[in-house]
Amino acid sequence: MLKILFIGDIVGQIGRKTVAKILPELKKKEKIDLVIANAENSAHGTGVTEKTIKELRKAGVDWLTSGDHAFDQIKQLAVYDQEPILRPANWAKNVPGRGYTLIEMKKGKALLINLIGRVFMSKNFACPFVKLEEILANFNLLSQKISAIIIDIHAEATSEKISLLHFADGRVSAVLGTHTHIMTADARITAQGTAYITDVGMVGASEECLGIAKEGVIKTFLTQIKQPHVIPKKGPVIFNAVLLTINPRTGQANKIEPIIRTVNYN
Repeated sequence: MLKILFIGDIVGQIGRKTVAKILPELKKKEKIDLVIANAENSAHGTGVTEKTIKELRKAGVDWLTSGDHAFDQIKQLAVYDQEPILRPANWAKNVPGRGYTLIEMKKGKALLINLIGRVFMSKNFACPFVKLEEILANFNLLSQKISAIIIDIHAEATSEKISLLHFADGRVSAVLGTHTHIMTADARITAQGTAYITDVGMVGASEECLGIAKEGVIKTFLTQIKQPHVIPKKGPVIFNAVLLTINPRTGQANKIEPIIRTVNYN
């Protein structure tokens, strides 16, 4: 069996620090074959940098995905062509990087696909359903001997994520939602062997607002004037992930286990 760990949105330095603290032991205990994490908030809550990527790689993350904040660090765009990180496949065609990749593991190959939703999102993205169909059609899955297909659907609307599950059901190993930073209670395996969760959650400050200091967020709601996002350096942090068990011969998921850990930095 293949064991693949997918870590929810990593928020800022305190999130990266927590991944480095928890992941090595978890990886060893569960004998994990592949670690994937959404890193689009890893550079102080907005985008990624070469430094944050290398820090997460050192902690034991193999591949990274992203979302609507993928290109917020405008001086760091080259990382999408140089580092093991994806940007959403249905972004504009002329942006750096790639939206999917084939990952070699000891027990087989995993196709990792990064998509972004369109409902309630600020940018005008291409259709994730059409893009997924295009990717799957262009891949000769049998000749490539792919053991697992993992989708990160970075989206706001639960209906869009669930619809993508039904669209891809039985054709992929897992459809995993990111973006809202709150782990949902609907992790399951469909009758056709696709693992699903609406949102994996986050690795970030747990007593704030989605990993951001709550005072500024509340003031933004009260005044409608956007306040700076401040990420705490101390306090309780939550680590959210899901552990997938996949049959490499069939590509079907046998188990999806939500992982929740907490750390407190005084």
